[in-house]
Amino acid sequence: MMPYLIGIAVGLVTSLVTWWIGLGRDRAFYPTVLIVVAAYYVLFAAMGGSGRAVLVESFVMVGFGVVAAVGFRGNLWLVAAGLIGHGVFDVFHVRLALTTSTPPWWPAFCMAADVALGGFLVLLLKRQMLSATIGAPA
Repeated sequence: MMPYLIGIAVGLVTSLVTWWIGLGRDRAFYPTVLIVVAAYYVLFAAMGGSGRAVLVESFVMVGFGVVAAVGFRGNLWLVAAGLIGHGVFDVFHVRLALTTSTPPWWPAFCMAADVALGGFLVLLLKRQMLSATIGAPA
């Protein structure tokens, strides 16, 4: 239970603090976060020393990177879906058993953080506090 609670707290505090200081008001912030969270499994695969796992995780990371790029250039709703989707991916990722170097608490923590970050982005977009598309008023 603790990894979920800490993940939610980290996601919400990150969103709130970055909004407060202005970083989270830039439409590039959440796409960048999506790319970074997808990179962690590549790190874990590299730590485990499996070239196959690094390759598989790199392909997955590229997929989320494409979602981040297309969402940034097009519509941030796609990025919100990507963050929440990465949270769902975290739940199933452990079943892939690509590497043993992923900490056992990581999938729960990352899922909760991803969903909290994506949920906060949804809130910003719904309240029009952040523009979903380039050039549109916030």
